[in-house]
Amino acid sequence: MLAEGLASVLMNPICIVWVFIGTLVGIIFGCIPGLTATMAIAMFLPVTYNMAATQGISVLMALYIGGISGGLISAILLNIPGTPASIATCLDGHPLAAKGQAGKALGVGIVFSFLGTMISLLALVLISPPLASIAIKFGPFEYFSITIFSLTLIITLSSQNLVKGIMTGILGLVFATVGLAPVDSVQRFTFGNPNLNNGFDILTVLVGVFAISEIILAAETAHAKKKDEGTVLTDFTIHGFGFSLVEFKTQIVNMLRSSFIGILLGILPGIGSGTSNMLSYSVAKSQSKHPEKFGTGIIDGIVASETANNATIGGTIIPLLTLGIPGDSTSALLLGALIMKGVQPGPLIFEQNGQVVYAIYAAMALASVCMLGIMFFGLRGFVRILKIPGYLLLPLVFVLCTVGAYGINNQLFDCYSLLFFGFVGYLLEKGKYPMTPLILGFVLGNIMELNLRRSLSYSMGDFSVFFTRPMSCTFLVLAAVSIIVNLYVVYRGRKKEAQEAK
Repeated sequence: MLAEGLASVLMNPICIVWVFIGTLVGIIFGCIPGLTATMAIAMFLPVTYNMAATQGISVLMALYIGGISGGLISAILLNIPGTPASIATCLDGHPLAAKGQAGKALGVGIVFSFLGTMISLLALVLISPPLASIAIKFGPFEYFSITIFSLTLIITLSSQNLVKGIMTGILGLVFATVGLAPVDSVQRFTFGNPNLNNGFDILTVLVGVFAISEIILAAETAHAKKKDEGTVLTDFTIHGFGFSLVEFKTQIVNMLRSSFIGILLGILPGIGSGTSNMLSYSVAKSQSKHPEKFGTGIIDGIVASETANNATIGGTIIPLLTLGIPGDSTSALLLGALIMKGVQPGPLIFEQNGQVVYAIYAAMALASVCMLGIMFFGLRGFVRILKIPGYLLLPLVFVLCTVGAYGINNQLFDCYSLLFFGFVGYLLEKGKYPMTPLILGFVLGNIMELNLRRSLSYSMGDFSVFFTRPMSCTFLVLAAVSIIVNLYVVYRGRKKEAQEAK
């Protein structure tokens, strides 16, 4: 089965061409704000109807890898994450591009996206059964505790202004409560509008806060005279991928740690790359010898974000194949595609459909290589995006964002939501509030509330069960430790700044 599965992809010219096309389309969807890997797979599903199982699944895997990787392009060049997986890439990627090192920023992102995918593929091949067996033991108690632990990262992400960071994090949690409540479906903050029953879609929040707000700010300052007007911040003296072997060696620990975080969060259903890149970035910052440099344009932040979000791909596939549990909307589409092709994911998949499993492994490796090649040869072209005048580029980005928002549910309400969150992001930016805690609060808010309600239903309202279950208690203790450590780090940093000011 192993030989047949690998040969069905790597020795099939037609399949290789389709994987290349899928990767290219995925990159395009990933780099355009509002269009995601999920949307690319959904649009390509009809194309795969008449393909063989191995070929069809290979194309969809290529779209997945290309879509996650492509988000770094707009995140670095435009400060707009193409996908939720690239939120943290903006924090250091764009400042590095603004320094005239856009080529280096892209090169780092491309290489470590590739390495993150390959490391996760290795984990998928070697340790998927034991890791999946651990994840299946997690219940709502453990998931609630994990989200509490993850929310403590707001402190790390808001070290420059802790109060404002906590405020925007709470605002994100408030937006997450809009719509029907989990379990009992009580309407909350809908104001009689049926469009609000399902709450706000993550894409409208993400693209609105990051993209539309940037467009509004650019429009506000369009007629202001700038000292650097007419200059283009590009780097055309790129050798290889723009960074040295010495710089690569300094990032090995960061890469391995971020890969582990990405794989682990990929295995846990419902968390995904949208959270893993922010968690990895936060951990890299807390473990760094120079945390004050994060956000100013260093490669450490890019490595942490891009390695983790691509490593999440392999982690997500682990429970999908071995347990039939999709971790996010993208893997849910992949699950449907597998079933459509007559492949039933579960413990017996290796015995009944081993050829398809090994074809997926081969497709992931091939798509990663295609991604590396496509983005490497398109590197200078991507950098030249910065040469496009803002008055031409930003209206185009606005139109694409609106089209992407409408394409989520085919409703104009999502376009209105996009504009609303654009103004929210604009006001936060004007008030110098950090926006990443808002996204973190919004993403984790739904997961936290759902699992809290489920947990209390199982325990008949008894809160002590969160501390009597070993794994749940462990994560709550880690959350407490994280709060104490992060607050101490913030206090020490401010004390040091005060001493230097004297």
